[in-house]
Amino acid sequence: MIIGRYMRRHANVNYVRPGVSPNDPMFSRYLSTVGFPQAQTVYSHWRHWYQPGHLWLTYPSHLQHPSSPFSTVRHPSSRPPRPPNPYNWSSWRQTGILPHAQPRRGLQLSAGLMDRCNSEPPPKRKRSADGRQAGDKSQRSPERSPPKSSRSPKGSPEWLRNVTGSPVPPGKFPSDPKKSPSTPELKRHWEDLSHLCNAVPSMNGGRQKWPFDFSVMSYNILSQDLLCDNTYLYRHCHPPILDWCHRYPNIIKELEQHSADIMCLQEVQEDHYKQQIKPSLESLGYHCEYKRRTGLKPDGCAVVFKRERFSLVSCHPVEYFRHGIPLLDRDNVGLIVLLRPIDPHSSLTNICVANTHLLYNPRRGDIKLAQLAMLLAEISRVAQLPDSSVCPVLLCGDFNSVPWSPLYRFIKDSRLEYDDLPIGKVSGQEENPRGQRILTVPIWPRSLGISQQCQYESRTTDTDSKDLEQAELDGSLTKPSIEHCLKLTSAYSHYLKESGHPEITTCHSRTAITVDYVFYSAAMGDVMAQAECSVPPEKGLQLLGRLSLVGEDVLQKVNGLPNQHNSSDHLPLLTRFRLHPQVDG
Repeated sequence: MIIGRYMRRHANVNYVRPGVSPNDPMFSRYLSTVGFPQAQTVYSHWRHWYQPGHLWLTYPSHLQHPSSPFSTVRHPSSRPPRPPNPYNWSSWRQTGILPHAQPRRGLQLSAGLMDRCNSEPPPKRKRSADGRQAGDKSQRSPERSPPKSSRSPKGSPEWLRNVTGSPVPPGKFPSDPKKSPSTPELKRHWEDLSHLCNAVPSMNGGRQKWPFDFSVMSYNILSQDLLCDNTYLYRHCHPPILDWCHRYPNIIKELEQHSADIMCLQEVQEDHYKQQIKPSLESLGYHCEYKRRTGLKPDGCAVVFKRERFSLVSCHPVEYFRHGIPLLDRDNVGLIVLLRPIDPHSSLTNICVANTHLLYNPRRGDIKLAQLAMLLAEISRVAQLPDSSVCPVLLCGDFNSVPWSPLYRFIKDSRLEYDDLPIGKVSGQEENPRGQRILTVPIWPRSLGISQQCQYESRTTDTDSKDLEQAELDGSLTKPSIEHCLKLTSAYSHYLKESGHPEITTCHSRTAITVDYVFYSAAMGDVMAQAECSVPPEKGLQLLGRLSLVGEDVLQKVNGLPNQHNSSDHLPLLTRFRLHPQVDG
């Protein structure tokens, strides 16, 4: 109950905290939010029992003041009966105050619109500023309903919103998933595209050179800390399957089963990574790199790869937080690694692998684009070859943007014209985003040191400053457009071949959409690449196959995500690529 939650903060079984009056405006705010007649009745009795001077109320001795009227500690036997339990309607019914009160699972608050276009929506909540340490679940609140300012994102399925499983307890969950009803296993099939890519070895000096085939996975594994902070997203789940003791073995089993050569993981909780995930993956022959978020949330991004297939050339964490730039005050991060394929028979170029988890907030497309620009600038620097071209690039992660949205098109088309584009439409997460604030020109300040071409800008000299002034006069720096030099293609088509329905990569109680991607530098002749977006075979990748995604109808049959067999609210993306050897001379 909301009232019980409030009184638990300000009172214990012996006393009420000094300075908390029955007319506390914070308590009144709770009740005005609830708007519940029984709550008003309880409040009036609460004021009577907890008002100063009531016989039941006594401060403990260490909080008493010599001049206080409560300086005498009464013996427990002389006290009148305690008031009813504020957390249990049945105790109020027994007193006769609420004779018709019925036990309730919880109070559901109605969802409304956000009152500001730059407000944060509920999923997934920011960590509060109380400084709780990672993994501390002792202060978890009971199951939260979305606040009044929330609204459902685009694609929220009715069948999933109406499912009501067992109540989700705060912090910890029963660890007996065997008692949960049996759920059918999600079936996904492999889409083989290798017949479109001929594996003809190249000849060099009479020696054959075979191409290098490898697999790549991108997977948001759902941080346990974020799960516990956002239990309202998982009301459709049976509580035992949400316990980390059940989820962790499932996740490791899934990673081992797919056995990808390169894995880009998001929402990897730091303590779980250090104590469980990293040791497990290292025992399977993987090398692990990790970057935690810069704020209070304990999760981050990891890139792992098989030691027998690749060697690490360099690792580059990317922090999107920039002190003194209000636009970049969020704690999201990216992680870039430069890998060298291990093949004694062929000369292969390096591969640049980038992993990120962009900001969720659907109404802050400006922040997402600025974060993406920072990542693309670092990729361009790391992947640059001596001839000023770039090596093959893999860009994976959770971009919190739907297919064909402006942000998605910016990645694929290498350019975005954003004249009069509302900030809330950048990611396409909401069908009717509130607020019509338009993207500014430029989106990010020049002090960030990144150009509108998503390249690092060097420190300017006097001559450079004159050129910049002339560019401003010409209007080339004030055009509502951004671009990048990478030619990237999505490994997935985003629509099911059989039905034409949208593919789904993430699903919980409030949404079922695609936000996870594997983008890559498509080589000439690649099945997914457009002619103008392809690169020479030795500097690009060919898509050989991918693990199919599913639609809402299939997810409905397995009770959504997470479920008994799939322990994240995201599905892993699994792809296989071919890298052709370099041509000598």
